[in-house]
Amino acid sequence: MILANLVHLSYNMWCDRPYPDASPHIVAQPYLRFDESLWRDILTAMAEAGMNALVLDLGDGVRWESHPEIAVENAWTPAKLREELDRVRELGIEPLPKLNFSTAHDAWLGPYSRMVSTPQYYQVCRDLIEEAAELLGRPRFFHLGMDEERAEHQRHYAYAVMRQHELWWHDLGMLIEAVESTGARAWVWSDQGWSAPEEFCARMPHRVVQSNWYYGMTFEEDEVAPQFYGELAAHGYDQIPTGSNWSSPENFDRTVEYCIERVPADKLLGFLMAPWHPTLEEYRQHHLSAVSQVKAARRLFERAAG
Repeated sequence: MILANLVHLSYNMWCDRPYPDASPHIVAQPYLRFDESLWRDILTAMAEAGMNALVLDLGDGVRWESHPEIAVENAWTPAKLREELDRVRELGIEPLPKLNFSTAHDAWLGPYSRMVSTPQYYQVCRDLIEEAAELLGRPRFFHLGMDEERAEHQRHYAYAVMRQHELWWHDLGMLIEAVESTGARAWVWSDQGWSAPEEFCARMPHRVVQSNWYYGMTFEEDEVAPQFYGELAAHGYDQIPTGSNWSSPENFDRTVEYCIERVPADKLLGFLMAPWHPTLEEYRQHHLSAVSQVKAARRLFERAAG
């Protein structure tokens, strides 16, 4: 059972300009926003909580050898990343890469975020996936993001673009192929299926791991997001359901309880906690509380296992 935590090295996945009522960290910045003191305490807390996987959102937080031009100021060198990943493994935690290629969350791609679906864009995506896989020692899974690629999520952006219909599926196929060429298994957010579940389940390859997500508390059967866990289960997908303490400290516990009852055990690969805050000291309590909530939810796994 995978018990994973999502941590951001790069947080440049949101808006490209400030706007009224924007949170202070939502706008992409040309420098790294990452406190190593908090990072190390998160890792220690994860190990103590029995968590065994780290999904690290790399973005422009790495000075990629293939494309150093996208790196922000103070980005980690490949050598620095390898050193930190050794620390992760020493704690018994498996590091897994994430690069979000959704056009709603690709500010980290720099100039290439404005070249979507061009030959140059495709080559850059392949280069970064290959290099990330190499740096992480050929991981089992590779998270591609691909969430919220809709106009409503880019209404504050200076430059807004979205793929849809055949183009979205074409580009997803390219990304999946690039991941699989490294020996990893592709992993995506599942919300693209909320508005068109039949098409999604007809076109999404079953070899792609699904992370549906829902951060509320009601879990009503007529709510699209939680209901989609059951839809994915009915179509036989492997799932890593995702909860968060973004809006409620009880959500992760409820997510685990809800999904254990609805996803067959052989299709439930684990769970992912997504705190959705930058790795900065001002959010220390939020991050450590997220880990504590995963630890508390472990009783549900033990109960399900008998």
